[in-house]
Amino acid sequence: MSKIKNAYLTIAVFIALVTVFYLLGYWMIFRMGQATPLMLSVGAATLVTCLVRKKHINELGWTWGSWKIQQQSYLIPFFIVLAAYILIWLIGGGELYNSEFLADKKQSYNLSEWTDLKIFIFHFLLTSTVVFLMSVPSILGEEIGWRGLLVPELSKVTSFTGVALISGSVWALFHWPLILLGLYGNDGTSIYYQLFFFTLFIISSSTIMAYIRLKTGSVWTAVMYHGASNVFIQKVFTPITITNDNSHYYIDEFGAILALVVTAVAIVYWKKGVREYSSLTR
Repeated sequence: MSKIKNAYLTIAVFIALVTVFYLLGYWMIFRMGQATPLMLSVGAATLVTCLVRKKHINELGWTWGSWKIQQQSYLIPFFIVLAAYILIWLIGGGELYNSEFLADKKQSYNLSEWTDLKIFIFHFLLTSTVVFLMSVPSILGEEIGWRGLLVPELSKVTSFTGVALISGSVWALFHWPLILLGLYGNDGTSIYYQLFFFTLFIISSSTIMAYIRLKTGSVWTAVMYHGASNVFIQKVFTPITITNDNSHYYIDEFGAILALVVTAVAIVYWKKGVREYSSLTR
């Protein structure tokens, strides 16, 4: 069997198994009250795909690579989120800072005598390290599928543009049922608005992650990026923002600003991917 046909078959088996395990993970969400089973369903589908297709799990990109590139993979989403929220605050899509959020953190950390600044710094450091590390297992369960298996296999049959768009679209569609059923998203904008900007955010993020994954051969870069993006958006910048009637149109993964900022960065990586594609390790 040719390399291209073999890749197509592996992709088809993976997508079929993701669908099956997704349904099981979706059922478990309501039994456990968290999204971890859904994320791990991708990893389970990946491992079974490797078994069925007789692929060694070493092909999923377990090489760590340089610490420098891992640090970059962690910091890129941080600076994207920081830039997006600074823009949000400047245009009035939200304000700094949510004192009620910090007051709640003082109570939960049992540090009620601390100032708002001290508690924010403590929360930021704890979230960016301990909370990030705690999220790694479930994120790895997802990333060994999307960037560990799917991206390299797609690179065998299509251009970098195709790799970015297809892997990003599949990743976005993975979340769509949760958004459509109101389990993920916000209540302030229409479902179409949320789907559009969330999908733009995901495909753009996927473009950056696909480039780094193919360039380095390490799936850990995607884990670093994915985990950092999650904690900085969900645990730091969104809750520290005071919202108003229009904030839902701007903030979080379902608002316009973050999606547009990450798209601007993704264009840079897309150009790099198109230009350097022939030199990528495949």
